Amino acid sequence: MQAWRVYENGEPGAVMRLEEVETPTPGPGQILLKVRAANVNFPDALLCRGHYQVRPPLPFTPGVEVCAETEDGRRVITTAALPHGGFATHALADAAGLLPAPESLDDAEAAALHIGYQTGWFGLHRRAALKEGETLLVHAAAGGVGSAAVQLGKAAGATVIGVVGGPAKAAVARALGCDLVIDRASEDVVAAVKAATGGRGADVVYDPVGGEAYQQSAKCVAFEGRIVVVGFASGTVPAPALNHALVKNYSVLGLHWGLYAQKDPASIGRCHETLTAYAAKGLIKPLIGERVPFAGAADAVQRVADGTTTGRLVVLPEGVHA
Repeated sequence: MQAWRVYENGEPGAVMRLEEVETPTPGPGQILLKVRAANVNFPDALLCRGHYQVRPPLPFTPGVEVCAETEDGRRVITTAALPHGGFATHALADAAGLLPAPESLDDAEAAALHIGYQTGWFGLHRRAALKEGETLLVHAAAGGVGSAAVQLGKAAGATVIGVVGGPAKAAVARALGCDLVIDRASEDVVAAVKAATGGRGADVVYDPVGGEAYQQSAKCVAFEGRIVVVGFASGTVPAPALNHALVKNYSVLGLHWGLYAQKDPASIGRCHETLTAYAAKGLIKPLIGERVPFAGAADAVQRVADGTTTGRLVVLPEGVHA
């Protein structure tokens, strides 16, 4: 089979190599999958760099999220079991973690449904308890993670403000349904949020960026608001001023979705049922920025690492066109 492999840590475009390798053998509780589509996530770049919280043994194949086919013909979505990730014609996964791919989504869309939308659902509902009528601020609203939060926020009946970088991404965020789009490249984010909310600020802030975005969040979150920390795509991990949270009465909530598979695995399945129903109704639909040929996987991961993409990049093994 063919697989993209990483032998040393570094930038994805430099360390990912396409090779012919032996098909992996499933371990206890695992299953072999034929990959139909593999979504590119920012953690794939972190894995290549050796900066992710999980460090698989070298060499490994990145690609943490796939739509795939089981040997008995079922179409599923899941997270791949590293070191045998999804940027390959075949991958391994834990059998207990397989979820049925929604019939309303094609392979590329289904591959992009799992991590981003589960993270969005748990972040907005289980952690932040987003209510109908509240104002939700989403950083990087035109990206893969942010676009999912925008759609889920609208489905929940929230007023959604999206923050983006540049006119092209602003147009995408508007098309996604944002009630207001703020271009951080040309506008004062804090002032714009305050103006749009009558000075009150955003009830919930969804932040996959960190760095300056978090500092803006703290300045424009409402009284008793909630900032959901999802990730640090900016590369800078902020140091929150707890005295500021005290004087403004807001909460800072961490969200590591992967922990729910350990602490409350049944909640993953319940969330998937909800997301599948939403997809069938057209309330959510993963924003696919590009369907990438298999040979372009390393470049795709590098572009996600560089923050130059809009929506999701999805890698398709040879012969797959979904």
